[in-house]
Amino acid sequence: MESKNFIEEFIEQDIADGKVDGIITRFPPEPNGYLHIGHAKALCINFGVKEKYNGKCNLRFDDTNPAKEDVEYMESIKRDIEWLGFEWDGLYNASDYFEKMYECAVKLIKDGKAYVCDLSAEEISATRGSFGVAGKESPFRNRSVEENLSLFEAMREGKYADGEKVLRAKIDMASPNINMRDPVIYRICHASHPHTGDKWCIYPMYDFAHPIEDAIEGISHSLCSLEFENHRPLYDWVTENCGFTRRPRQIEFARLNLTHTVMSKRFIKRLVDEKIVWGWDDPRLSTLSGIRERGYTPAAIRDFCARIGVAKADSEVDISILEHCVREDLNASAQRAMVVTKPLKLIVDNYPEGKTELAYIENNPQKENSGTHAVTFSRELYIEQDDFSLNPPPKYFRLKPDGIVRLKGAYIVRYKSCEQDADGNVAAVHVEYIEGTRSGEEGANMKVKGTIHWVSADDCVDVTLNMFDYLINDGDGDYMDRLNPNSLTVLHGKAERLVADSPVHTRFQFLREGYFIKRNESNEFNSIVGLKDSYKPQ
Repeated sequence: MESKNFIEEFIEQDIADGKVDGIITRFPPEPNGYLHIGHAKALCINFGVKEKYNGKCNLRFDDTNPAKEDVEYMESIKRDIEWLGFEWDGLYNASDYFEKMYECAVKLIKDGKAYVCDLSAEEISATRGSFGVAGKESPFRNRSVEENLSLFEAMREGKYADGEKVLRAKIDMASPNINMRDPVIYRICHASHPHTGDKWCIYPMYDFAHPIEDAIEGISHSLCSLEFENHRPLYDWVTENCGFTRRPRQIEFARLNLTHTVMSKRFIKRLVDEKIVWGWDDPRLSTLSGIRERGYTPAAIRDFCARIGVAKADSEVDISILEHCVREDLNASAQRAMVVTKPLKLIVDNYPEGKTELAYIENNPQKENSGTHAVTFSRELYIEQDDFSLNPPPKYFRLKPDGIVRLKGAYIVRYKSCEQDADGNVAAVHVEYIEGTRSGEEGANMKVKGTIHWVSADDCVDVTLNMFDYLINDGDGDYMDRLNPNSLTVLHGKAERLVADSPVHTRFQFLREGYFIKRNESNEFNSIVGLKDSYKPQ
């Protein structure tokens, strides 16, 4: 039997009952910041429903608050959706419907279901009551229809200052659902709008605008996160009392909460504004732009959203699941290469000076017929500092005094001596290669417990490696107090020439180090994810 989540069960029941003749969903972000990984879940749900039921999905910008919105954010949102591989059917703005929303508000006033209120936001909040305690009616609640129409028209004409008056729906101040206690549906905001300019100085509230937009576009199922569950009665009230005969069905799902991750656009904006991070696309952020810059793939993000599923109750997902999806995708697709992150000179004493030969490294052992690429082997090489120890711990299988080790794709070498500086630090290691042990030769079958990677000192390139850790430490309290001061470490390493010749945005597995993406033509690389996987799939 095909597995279905509860959203699909509702949709298929509606289809079976003849309540809909086509499936139309929408993704309605507010353009006040960049999308983050939490939005990826909503995108996969809405566009996934479109794909499964051969329906449509609209992209609609909720541009009802011009004081916080910007065209920059709108363009970034479109880029992120396209990057994830989704295509919207209709592109709309809430502002496309401002005139219709105004007409709906006038209808409510004429029907005695809306009134202009002079209370401040603080006074409205204080008179709303609490759970189990009814709210107190506004002294302006019983204004006449004529007075309300006149005042609302004056609000539109700009005769009042911000906050001086609002339009409220007249519903029930004793309702057990506080959202139904005469909610504000229009407020005054003297700010230039990205699309409508200065045409309007009153703007609808989200809870009023959203159901009207859905109804106008013929949305069959309004899929939204769980915090809107208590707003559903107001959603239905607006569509019913504004005269829409075909009304969308709202279905709520749990938001994505991820460990070590902050998805508050307000907090992310603060980090950007205070220059704590590079920008909205900083690879340490949860923004889709940052994730793309980090090197995560769209396929991995979609796989992650499919694995965590669609739940009705809020929960926290371990970030190791996301990292597992990224690692699994890159393991199957990333180019292999050798890079030394902390270089230590290795000199092969018995290898002739000036001589070079080619060693061959598999491009990707997980891909059939992926082939190999050549790496220059020479007398002087670089290895990782951690791959040599004068005082090795137990079970240390790398290079050490009286030890042997295999150089990946080349020879087995035996330790000879080392050079130390005045502080006792190892400056260079001398070895000798064992003839006949080159990869592919008969002696290569010689048993060796350790294999290390290397690059030729004569044929390598300098690289900069941005090594990322989690931006936020575990714990409670203010996010600013939990910022990880070591979330970025910059290393300067040596790499085989292949990485310099590869295009920007090529993803690599640097052998024994992890996955990286080439950031620019200056051979700067961002770490994507390490090789070690802490997540164990069920």
